[in-house]
Amino acid sequence: MHTKKAWRLSPPVAFVFIFVFIFLLHLPLLRLPYFWDEAGYYIPAARDIFLTGSLIPHTTVSNAHPPLVMLWLALWWKVVGFAPAVTRAAMVLLAAFVLLGVFRLGKCVANTRVAIASTLCTALYPVFFAQSSLAQVDLVAAGFIFWGIAAYIEDQPIGAAGWFALAGLAKETAILAPVALLVWESVGLAAKKAVKKPWLDELQDGDKAGRSGWATSISGARRRIAALAISIVPLAVWYAYHYSRTGYIFGNPEFFRYNVSATLNPDRFLLALVLRIWQLCGYLHLWVLTLAAFLAMWMLPPERDFGSERPRIGIRQQMVFYVVIATYLIAMSVIGGAVLARYMLPAVPLIIILCVSTLWRRLRYWPAVIAFVALAFVAAWFWNPPYGFAPEDNLAYRDYLILHHDAEQFLEARYPMARVLTAWPASDEITRPWLGYITRPMRVLRIEDFDLHQVLSAAQLHADYDVVLGFSTKYEPGPQVWNRWRNFSQLEAHWKNRFFGYHRDLPPAVIARILGGRIVFSEQRHGQWIVVIEAQGLEEAEEFAPNPKSLEHRK
Repeated sequence: MHTKKAWRLSPPVAFVFIFVFIFLLHLPLLRLPYFWDEAGYYIPAARDIFLTGSLIPHTTVSNAHPPLVMLWLALWWKVVGFAPAVTRAAMVLLAAFVLLGVFRLGKCVANTRVAIASTLCTALYPVFFAQSSLAQVDLVAAGFIFWGIAAYIEDQPIGAAGWFALAGLAKETAILAPVALLVWESVGLAAKKAVKKPWLDELQDGDKAGRSGWATSISGARRRIAALAISIVPLAVWYAYHYSRTGYIFGNPEFFRYNVSATLNPDRFLLALVLRIWQLCGYLHLWVLTLAAFLAMWMLPPERDFGSERPRIGIRQQMVFYVVIATYLIAMSVIGGAVLARYMLPAVPLIIILCVSTLWRRLRYWPAVIAFVALAFVAAWFWNPPYGFAPEDNLAYRDYLILHHDAEQFLEARYPMARVLTAWPASDEITRPWLGYITRPMRVLRIEDFDLHQVLSAAQLHADYDVVLGFSTKYEPGPQVWNRWRNFSQLEAHWKNRFFGYHRDLPPAVIARILGGRIVFSEQRHGQWIVVIEAQGLEEAEEFAPNPKSLEHRK
């Protein structure tokens, strides 16, 4: 009883501590301009709410993402002001709430020590750390899922319904968690009716499951099924509203094609499944934790406290974790045009909790292993792996933002009225000053990327642009061991090009040569680069702010 009371009093204190901790870690990042999908969708959508109150964005094509996170940002802009620092501080506040959910879930299924260690590892895991200040929705949706799972395990149907409903309103794919648990409960209910003794009672094992208050009766199962079903309703209402306003249920046709219809291929599913398993078990030094837990479980017996073994996480709770993890593993291998690691954020912290609990149970000096894991995670903030990855998964996104800010400031200062050939997202960065890169919009001619085909096509449009803003649109790792095997390297490139939209950007010097220009600005940071190329024949006078007659003549 005392422990329960302490838990009721501890969340505010835990939240303040968590917020201060991650806010200080992100302090150097708060003033950075907006990055990639932030600039392409989430910030424009939130800005439309901020300026017009419209839940359907009109300055960008609607993807049917629910508006909860964008409403949160618009509220902060109304109260504090429209600025990147305000946006990132608001997202850090949400990240602290997500980590509090991890802490609550860890304490619910294990104990306070496991909860603290799991929360620390989650906060420092590179993907979670990078996403904590970015204005995107995956991390927030994952946080509501953690709160929903905790309420579900504690047999609080109303609370679970509320948290899962919020998760669905943060991102539509969050509905996978309550749907998976609904199916799981339905199977359990059918089994209860098929046998005289409820089969789930056999999973008590004398462990924490027996003390969770989780009703194993048929009536208890029905209450949970009803609550899980109700949690889906708000998302359905949003889709109905979106359809009434746009004529589309799941976003614009191109968005649906890229993320759903174009991904329904057995070969692609198997390749994506391998990548998703890697993201769950090994990505960006996660293997340090999972390998340590596997070795401890395989080689060491449980530690004993006061003559009894340290308890494991209850079988029921483990099964809930496995159901959610498996659902995300399979579903995110089927859908999603880009196999981004952030899509697995609802599952990775569950893996972390399971691994930390295993280390606590079987290692006497488990805090030393957790400290080593934390250091490995922090190292992965700065160290780019020897394989392709998204810059948004560690501090490579900061390198991208610095490169683009420097180049676009140079571009605006030296060629303020030039017609600029570039690709997305730089095309948005130099046409929307409120994204934080420039002060005045520039004229843009857009291409898809900087591979050979696109650059050769742009060479035919030489008279339509004055300057080229070229940049690395994908992170390319250095020479890899498997590149020695030519056949495997070619096969890998074929798979990536066929199923995941892979392309290889040309080097800056080659781009300049094909386009017949000269590089006037160049900068590189940890495998990423950006250049400004002056088109041949651009007059020196036009490199600076021209007079009105010059402008009229050029038109």
